[in-house]
Amino acid sequence: MEIIKLLLYSDAGSDINNIALLVFRILIAVELFRVHGMKKFRVENGEREHVPNPLHLPEKLNGLVATFSDTVVPFFIILGLGTRLFILPTIGVTAVGYFVVHRKDSLEVRDVPYIYTVTLLFLLALGSGTYSLDHYILNLL
Repeated sequence: MEIIKLLLYSDAGSDINNIALLVFRILIAVELFRVHGMKKFRVENGEREHVPNPLHLPEKLNGLVATFSDTVVPFFIILGLGTRLFILPTIGVTAVGYFVVHRKDSLEVRDVPYIYTVTLLFLLALGSGTYSLDHYILNLL
């Protein structure tokens, strides 16, 4: 029970800070889904997006993690539901993108996974704030 409270508790200190965190969560999640999640559904030249697999995971698992991270996780972030737990796979995907997939690319290319990783680490540390389902669930416990 204590670990659940630790995962769910989040308060940015004031109403304005919690509202700012809510807006921040929504904007990041919408962009993640709109730019990266929607690619998972598009078919271009008869093929779906190729998801790099630098860790040599089984292809289906690699695709599942990448798809889940970009299509499902944004909705959990928007709702503030299990935020700290659900962003972990997305942090993994973006960090692997930065440190492995794009490690030899220019800074301009590495910028996108870097910004997502830092942003999601920020949400991991802060949690979802008081305007979230996490907060309401915690108050029911």
